[in-house]
Amino acid sequence: MAEALHEISHEATHSAAHSGRSFDRGIGLLISVLALMLAVAEMQGKSAQTNALAYNIEASNLWNFFQAKTVRQTVLRTASEEALLASDGAATKKQIETWKATIDRWETEPSTGEGRRELMQRAKDKEKQRDEAFSKYHAFEIASLVLQLGIVLASVTLISGLVGFAVASGALGAAGLALLLGINFAPGTIAALLPH
Repeated sequence: MAEALHEISHEATHSAAHSGRSFDRGIGLLISVLALMLAVAEMQGKSAQTNALAYNIEASNLWNFFQAKTVRQTVLRTASEEALLASDGAATKKQIETWKATIDRWETEPSTGEGRRELMQRAKDKEKQRDEAFSKYHAFEIASLVLQLGIVLASVTLISGLVGFAVASGALGAAGLALLLGINFAPGTIAALLPH
């Protein structure tokens, strides 16, 4: 759709440039500006989508690591409990204490950030980043739609000569610009305003 709109805007701008009417030239300029903002919105939207997917993969990897640590802890706990029941020797008790220390280290290991607690927090942080990036992506998609509609209305203005379409196109362009600025400088506010 964006490619078709680009073609329409190119043709409309070209015909407006060769027309003798300054009104048509103004509309051609409006179409060019809207097309530029559309290109920016599309580029930033794809970037946000790529980031969201990368954060999702990172979160999934961290949760897998967390799960592996949990399984290892469970196996070691079970082994130590079985060893405790099976024998009462000093060597067994020493081995059980070593296992317990390992279990505790797997639970929290701030020095490496690879304990279960740290992995859980890192995974939750990546999920939050993923959600924010997806929210931005959706906001850029809405901004793109608004700008595409603005281009269509500006093109209709050239064909019909009706100023109302130009005013509506300008309003959509202003709304698209406001969305782009908001997404980049106040993403939380924009995300709260847009439908989920």
